[in-house]
Amino acid sequence: MQQANLDLAVVGNGSYGALIDKRARVVWGCLPAFDGDPAFCALLSPRDHEGGDFVIELEEFADSEQHYIANTAILRTVLRDTHGAEVEVIDFAPRWKRNGRLYRPPSLVRRIRPLSGSPRIRVRARPLADWGARVPETTWGSNHMRWLLPEFTLRLTTDVPVRFVRDGTPFVLSHPMEFILGVDETLDRTLAGYAQEAQQRTTEYWREWVRYLSIPLEWQEAVIRSAITLKLCQYEDSGAIIAAMTTSIPEAPGSIRNWDYRYCWLRDAAFVVRALNRLGATRSMEGFLHYIFNLATSDGSLQPLYGIGMEDKLDEHEVPSLAGYRGMGPVRRGNLAWVQKQHDVYGSVVLASTQLFFDQRLEAQGDTHMFTRLEPLGERAFALHDVPDAGLWEFRGRTSVHTYTSAMCWAACDRLAKIAIRLQLHDRATHWRERADAIQQRVLARGWNPLRGHFTDTWDGQHLDASLLLLADIGFIDAMDPRYIATVHAIGRDLKHGDALFRYIAPDDFGTPETSFTICTFWYIDALAAIGHIEEAREMFENVLAQRNHVGLLSEDLAFSDGEQWGNFPQTYSHVGLITAAMRLSRNWQEAS
Repeated sequence: MQQANLDLAVVGNGSYGALIDKRARVVWGCLPAFDGDPAFCALLSPRDHEGGDFVIELEEFADSEQHYIANTAILRTVLRDTHGAEVEVIDFAPRWKRNGRLYRPPSLVRRIRPLSGSPRIRVRARPLADWGARVPETTWGSNHMRWLLPEFTLRLTTDVPVRFVRDGTPFVLSHPMEFILGVDETLDRTLAGYAQEAQQRTTEYWREWVRYLSIPLEWQEAVIRSAITLKLCQYEDSGAIIAAMTTSIPEAPGSIRNWDYRYCWLRDAAFVVRALNRLGATRSMEGFLHYIFNLATSDGSLQPLYGIGMEDKLDEHEVPSLAGYRGMGPVRRGNLAWVQKQHDVYGSVVLASTQLFFDQRLEAQGDTHMFTRLEPLGERAFALHDVPDAGLWEFRGRTSVHTYTSAMCWAACDRLAKIAIRLQLHDRATHWRERADAIQQRVLARGWNPLRGHFTDTWDGQHLDASLLLLADIGFIDAMDPRYIATVHAIGRDLKHGDALFRYIAPDDFGTPETSFTICTFWYIDALAAIGHIEEAREMFENVLAQRNHVGLLSEDLAFSDGEQWGNFPQTYSHVGLITAAMRLSRNWQEAS
């Protein structure tokens, strides 16, 4: 089965995630964690075996509708057949507080019930092993099936006759039935009782979490869905935040820009932390910083990305057993960007840490000891601010001194100076202010092109890229500075196409980009608002919101021609951009009262 579009919903709980299509088919899910073997890999078209999915199939299917239960990560799908019979499918990953900790097993609960008529269904659970290369060994008992996957035994417990599931036998659904898919453990209570309690307690958990978000007045549904999606992309065992749940969905049709995003890019994760902090959800920041401090080396050096278990080697290779999304390979496992030099990561980590020192709500606020642990990152930032790197776009064939990278190195020193003042460490504040000022002067001299009349992507460069839109957001330059305004207008002139933006238009290692990079569009919207073009920004924001899929999710890229989503999914970057722009553009709550 090939997925026709990214009309997918995500369910998860901070341990793993699964993608479910409009017909209630689980088409992607790595077990037991985000970086695991994708037992459910139908999204990427297994070559030699049917399956890689978990299907609840309605005979004579006619149509369906799908939505999240309000303010939760619980998905509801209604399937209809040609005779008007209807089946409801509820999908969720359990998550609630139990015995002083979060209960979040790598488990999927599927609840089905007839809504009308006499629906005839078929249930097929067909996980594959070794990236779709083989059918795993299977055993079964009176009410369960087991699949022996690499390093994990998957168990399905159900009150549907096991033979019906094993053989894919059609049957009339006359009453509610349950499925618990997850670890190989015997359920010590009734299946229906557990499923009902799990749904209730998971609903209560998410609604309580959403209740304490500081959301804007406008676009609340979009912001809440984005916030939940970002929360689902944090692997809470370590605190790592993945860039997306998938690998190898191409950035454009047939482009071979197919990458594995199931890892923690420190830059992306820092953006996620800052977005959630703006909503008042600070626990993700605390978890991420715990992850960072576990990675820290004595000299403060950092890679651009790591595995969710803090792995520092993510060797990249192609997977021949999967043909790819809609057959558009290659499928890649691992990501060679781990060997690159991307010096903006130092600024990203310090920016993500700064709120620790200023937010009095936090139980464990930043102190002198934590500041001392951050200082080596600042030293690396200062030492590397004028050293060529691959940049945030991860060019594989060239390095340059990128203006955005240098500005982020400035941000590291600038925030350390502000933290030092907060901690009354006056000598350190002076030290870091001098370093920040020195970097800023050099970037303003070398990153600004007076002949072009705008900042450029590299020092002494000629070209634009969308990262320059962030110079005001990080405080490097005032939004009303004529140089910044001129750069925003130049980017709108050269990189904007319709209501979306290229990240850059100069050819790279793989040719010329073909699709818009969604977060760049949100950066442009935010920049428009910052320079006073509020109505233009609001109109553009509404147009981008209309490109979300049916459940409010975004991938990495959008096609300029028809708005089709491309790139890995769901993309944390894109949802960060949505939240940030909504917070900037929304009318305030006083206007509502």
